[in-house]
Amino acid sequence: MQEDRQPAPNKRSKWRTFGIVTFITAKWMVYFGIFIGLLAGGAVTGYVAALVKDESVRPRSVILEKIGENAITGFVYFNDDSLVGQLRTSEDRMIITYDDLPPQVITAVLGIEDNNFLEHHGVDINGLGRAVKQKLLNEDTQTGGSTLTQQLARRVFLSLDKTDSRKIKEIFLSLRMERYLTKEEILAAYLNKVPFGNGSSGYNLFGIKAAAKGIFDISDLNQLNIAQSAYLAGLPQRPSAYTAFTGKGQFNEAGFELALGRQKTVLKRMFETGRITQQEYDEASKFDIRKTLAKPKEKAYTTYPYLMLEAERQAAEIMLMAQDSTLTKADLRKKENAPLIEEARDHLLRGGYHVYTTIDKDVYQLMREIGTNDENFTPYSEKKGLEQIAAIMLDHKTGAIVGMLEGRDFYEEQLNYATQMTRQPGSTMKTLAAYLPAIEMGIIQPASIIDDAPIVLKDGQKGFHIPMNVNRKFAGLVTAREALNRSLNLPALKIFNEEVKIENAWEFVKKLGITTLQPQDAYAQTGVIGGLSIGVSVEELTNAYGSIPNKGVFNDAYMIQKITDANGKIVYEHKQEPKRVFSEQSAFLMTDMLSTVISSKSGSANKLKSQFDKYGEIPIAGKTGSTQSYGDVWFMGFSPDITLGVWAGYEEQVNSLSEVGKTRARSIWALIMNKMAEKKPGIFVTKEFERPSGIVKATVSSASGLLPSQLTKQAGMLVTDWFNKKDIPKKTDDALVKMAYISFNGVNYVPNPATPSDMIKEQIVIKRKKPLDVLMDEIKAAQQKLPASSRRPLDIYLPADAENNAPSKPDPRVDDGAAPPPPASVKLQSSDGVLILTFNDSTAADVVGYRVYRSVNQGPYEKQGESIVVGADKRMKVYASNAQNYTYYVTAVDVVGKESAPSQIVQYGSTPSTPPPTTGGDNSSGNGSGNGSGTTTAPSTPTGLQAAKTDLSVRLTWAANSVSDQVTQYNIYYSANNDGQYSKIGSTLETSFEYVAPLITGSFYITSENAKGESSPSSKQTIS
Repeated sequence: MQEDRQPAPNKRSKWRTFGIVTFITAKWMVYFGIFIGLLAGGAVTGYVAALVKDESVRPRSVILEKIGENAITGFVYFNDDSLVGQLRTSEDRMIITYDDLPPQVITAVLGIEDNNFLEHHGVDINGLGRAVKQKLLNEDTQTGGSTLTQQLARRVFLSLDKTDSRKIKEIFLSLRMERYLTKEEILAAYLNKVPFGNGSSGYNLFGIKAAAKGIFDISDLNQLNIAQSAYLAGLPQRPSAYTAFTGKGQFNEAGFELALGRQKTVLKRMFETGRITQQEYDEASKFDIRKTLAKPKEKAYTTYPYLMLEAERQAAEIMLMAQDSTLTKADLRKKENAPLIEEARDHLLRGGYHVYTTIDKDVYQLMREIGTNDENFTPYSEKKGLEQIAAIMLDHKTGAIVGMLEGRDFYEEQLNYATQMTRQPGSTMKTLAAYLPAIEMGIIQPASIIDDAPIVLKDGQKGFHIPMNVNRKFAGLVTAREALNRSLNLPALKIFNEEVKIENAWEFVKKLGITTLQPQDAYAQTGVIGGLSIGVSVEELTNAYGSIPNKGVFNDAYMIQKITDANGKIVYEHKQEPKRVFSEQSAFLMTDMLSTVISSKSGSANKLKSQFDKYGEIPIAGKTGSTQSYGDVWFMGFSPDITLGVWAGYEEQVNSLSEVGKTRARSIWALIMNKMAEKKPGIFVTKEFERPSGIVKATVSSASGLLPSQLTKQAGMLVTDWFNKKDIPKKTDDALVKMAYISFNGVNYVPNPATPSDMIKEQIVIKRKKPLDVLMDEIKAAQQKLPASSRRPLDIYLPADAENNAPSKPDPRVDDGAAPPPPASVKLQSSDGVLILTFNDSTAADVVGYRVYRSVNQGPYEKQGESIVVGADKRMKVYASNAQNYTYYVTAVDVVGKESAPSQIVQYGSTPSTPPPTTGGDNSSGNGSGNGSGTTTAPSTPTGLQAAKTDLSVRLTWAANSVSDQVTQYNIYYSANNDGQYSKIGSTLETSFEYVAPLITGSFYITSENAKGESSPSSKQTIS
């Protein structure tokens, strides 16, 4: 039984049990806490990971690059280094380093933004807690929870949205940035990047240095006092609200008051943190900030909009070409390169570059004053718009553009008419593509003779084109100087097409900086008077003209002198590359010719003598130009020191200038030059156009431009002018010839041998390069192939000196075999005591002229005066006495001398008239058959011959024969060498004759002639 008994268990202590239970409970609570912590940490980690999963871990190099990346404000300067203005950017920023920051700025910024900046490692837990407390309690002082490092990280790498994602990324970035950057680098970067509102010029200010300049006009931060530093330090919290200026640069009272309130907060925080003393706080609080604000001023793009944009454009192009040396200006005009230019422009605007121009501020402003004065222009037209103007002023000795007039009103039209517009150059191209290359090639000199007669050009559309002068007339043989003075088109066209040749002319023009010529211009026969594909710019045309006063040396025009980066390092500097394009001698001859465009009464710019106040004191020369219907007008003028080119017109070339506007370019040129002479007299230092060696004066024939022959001298056809000595002609004039001719439709022809002598003239005439009889046939043939609307009467094409043309073709009139019918509508009218006889043409096509016969008091009919050739005015003045009775009739004479029956008779007086002969007949001698005189013998010899010599002629006089001799004309004979060999030099019905020829010697005699023959010679008169 005892074996079945179990022993009793030992009883545990209650305290021991409590301890065990407590231990187990605590252990499981720890396990549970760890489990819950792991769950929460995992959730937080997962949440954070989800928020930053797209945020890459930036290496040190990227952080440093982004921190240092700023859009820095750039500037443009005049040629005296005075400021034009700052380049166009959305951010006005000037970069500083930590060493540029004075203590008062640092304490103000740290006091309000990050008091523990120097202690924390990117995130300030205490500052974050304080910010939360201030926000919850709505305390007056609000310091914000983000450190400066966080704010910098947010501004450089992140958006400004208020999300958990952004905040967490900001914290991570801040911690990373604190590893790679010093506190000084972080503070300087922050103060370079944060916004400060608008400045006094309206620009958005970024960075402390731009803020000091834009708000207080202080460039050196050390000049900021504590009050100003506190004012600036408070702005980044709400820059759009705390701004004393609007976007237009106007004072903003409401924004200023808000900024003052913020400044008091900053000062209070600076004092509370022990950064300033009580005395400094009191002084700063009392400081009058308002008095130290910068004065409001317009943006440079408001004051000088054209100039700023032009500087921006040219600087961008220069930097692009510097980057890629294969690019040219022509390349940059191509559409496919537009993105490259925009990229270069953006780089320029953001890079803090300083652009130094060649523009003289005074010159630029005086040109703009003239260009914006409405009184100088035609009033605004609803149809045409604003009359525009453009001008470029060059220092041609360097190529520097010292002044520019880009248009009337930037806000009306932003296009720079001086540099970006291309228009047809009109007659200004004559100088560059015709006269100048021809002079350089030795083809012409100022006294060279050119025929201002028509030229027939082939036209791809109409078949033929016959250019005209502006006045629709042709002057005939003129010197090159006169042709340029009068701006005649045909001489220039002939030099361009026939002498220089188009290809050579354009190669020459390209050397003068004209880049706008197109491949199709190689076929532009009228390109020399403005018929180009796209035209030229004012800048390039002025540039080309500048080579003339620069003695043949071309300096390419430029406006950008140099460009420096934000640190002052020169990244571009203009280098002069002068090129000799033509000789000094050619330059002088061209200059002298262009000077008479102004000085000569026939010069197209002669009015400048009265418009330019200093004419005669300051030497000037130049060339006018205009396009069809005056859609464009130009004046390219220069002194020895400057070249000024001016264009005027409308935006649309189809719109013509007003009558006054037709001379606008010249009048604006004069206004600018007058102002220049008044305001900038020091520019005009050279007193005359220098004449180089090798230039001499010589006398040549005004018929051919060759050396004068004896006949040339006798005819007085001489012209004296400047020559390049090596190009004085060596050939003697052979253009003058004495020959008989007959005129038909204003053109001289070789007469038919059977044509009566009274219808033929014999005198000294000129052999042209292309005789007019040949030219008129060409024009007639060309007109037949033109549309009817384009045809003109042939007489329009006759030059003024057509009567002096030596014929080369026979008279085109052919004998029809019959005597012509008499003229019709014969009338006799009295006008101021003079009788005027008029009649109509005979209907026969082979008539060459007409004879007028008169009977006095029923006496025989006698031929009156000289015969009237076809084409001349069909009228004759006849003199009568009231005591006499006169009757008249007219006959027609054909090409072989057959004379018509008398026309109807007309009478003056009261007694019965004598009937005319009833029939006409053959009168090949031209001595007046049918006159009813009854003369049976030749007339008696003239008596009383006298000869009187003048400087230019010999005048012969003699006694009249008796009426019974029935003299029809007197013949004059001359022997130049007194050797008995006489030749007939003229005939007349008068008793006097003037032989025009200087330096004449020799002997003369005369004979009388009637229907039966010619008298014996008179006594001789010898001239020595």
